[in-house]
Amino acid sequence: MIESGVLLATSRLIVTALALAAGPWLAAAQPAYTNPTLPGDHPDPSIIRVGDDYWATATTSQWAPIFPLLHSRDLVNWEQIGAVFQRPPAWSDGSYWAPEIAHDGGRFLVYYTARKKNGPLCVAVATAPAPDGPYRDHGPLVCQEAGSIDAVAVTDEQGRRYLVWKEDGNSRKQPTPLWAQRLSSAGTALVGARQELLRNEMPWEAHVIEGAFILRRNGWFYLFYSGDACCGRACNYKLGVARARALLGPWERNPANPILAANDAWKCPGHGSVVTTTAGRDFLLYHAYEPDPLQFAGRQGLLDEITWAAGWPAINGGLGPSHQANAAPAGISARERPREFVDELAGPALQAGWQWPWNRAPERRFVAGSLALRASANANGSAVDAVVARATVSGNYTATARLAGAGVFRSAMAGLAAYADSDNAIGIARNGSGVVVWVREKGLQRSLASAEVTAGPSLDLRMIASIGRRFQFAYSTDGREWRTLGEQAEGGYRPIWERTVRVALAVGGRPGAEGRFDWVRIEMR
Repeated sequence: MIESGVLLATSRLIVTALALAAGPWLAAAQPAYTNPTLPGDHPDPSIIRVGDDYWATATTSQWAPIFPLLHSRDLVNWEQIGAVFQRPPAWSDGSYWAPEIAHDGGRFLVYYTARKKNGPLCVAVATAPAPDGPYRDHGPLVCQEAGSIDAVAVTDEQGRRYLVWKEDGNSRKQPTPLWAQRLSSAGTALVGARQELLRNEMPWEAHVIEGAFILRRNGWFYLFYSGDACCGRACNYKLGVARARALLGPWERNPANPILAANDAWKCPGHGSVVTTTAGRDFLLYHAYEPDPLQFAGRQGLLDEITWAAGWPAINGGLGPSHQANAAPAGISARERPREFVDELAGPALQAGWQWPWNRAPERRFVAGSLALRASANANGSAVDAVVARATVSGNYTATARLAGAGVFRSAMAGLAAYADSDNAIGIARNGSGVVVWVREKGLQRSLASAEVTAGPSLDLRMIASIGRRFQFAYSTDGREWRTLGEQAEGGYRPIWERTVRVALAVGGRPGAEGRFDWVRIEMR
């Protein structure tokens, strides 16, 4: 248990109200809301309204559980209540992108992207009797040679359901057409011939258009789409719109495109979906990066109202993503961005929001109020890390964890890490009778600093991150006096464009090695 009396008294409130990407989010009684409404890594968000309730999901890329299921009553305060898939679909091999949640005829569907084993990116579908599942996977709908991604379902002017998606031509330096094709009555198969709706042609769109969402309003179909580079330090994403009287066109682009682009507060906005409130107001839920640190907190979920004039939509008066929106939907109150996350790891299960590499679910159990993680082996008999991780909402944070039970560390490296993937990470760990700061870059691991320690029944480890890429490590044998280990380390090499770094509890060293964790705390600065 955490020794601070304040933390003990407030940890339940903190866990409930400030659980990073697992919500719900702490609300304050003010008439406006502040972006992001989905803090932390929530790329490609999709949203629907079911009565008075809102349901959303987002890309998880190379992390599991796959595609979070998020619930809200007011569009701003969200709670993660599960995931579409706890385990990856059997046909798939990573790259879990762009889920689009839909409801039709009392059924709920999630159209999503994943890579086919030994094949290209595909669009697939899963269905459920309720928005929170359970979801049944139906496998791929379309797998073009260049890849098929970013699908959305839409009803045409004659009441027929279509699937619209992007052919991933930019992966081969080719154009990126948006295709439409009829869906079967169940929504789980494509029928008939496909037809092209639009492709990248305008200078601002550059090498790609993608992330389509289609809204019907006042006799027009409005196709919201994103163009240019989506992700990473070199991103230049923007959002535009086209309209047509019929779903299959012809489509005309808005002369004012792009209608949403970067500003000083947010960079590379795009790939969103539109939801209409019971009062008839339209809101766009989309993602963007904070400019500093650009990519270490990921693409966060933002909300802005769509206004209409002269037959075209506008967002925030063309000024880019809003910081604070005064035109809040009815019932919304402001909430502060979470500043602290605490988990006492007492079980009986992990809280929603913990993640692990999609293809390496960790062996885990709860023992005497602690979380035990055990390293496994790969096909060559080498150790495979056991990892559970959480997204952060800032590049500036302090993560602290307590390791429990001195005896369990004799054959393990157990500790804290800033974790991008199995080949790219940096952290501090107990290793036998010592503590070590280690770094793993492109699969090669080395030690940066080490110290012998004489620990009692527990050992506290700390990782201090600055602008997402500089790390200082420390340890304590009594929870009060801290000793810095090594110099500040540079970790800016770690992010891969779609794999945002997470704070991880990690155990490795050799197959079967086990580490136990009493609690973890992440404080944002």
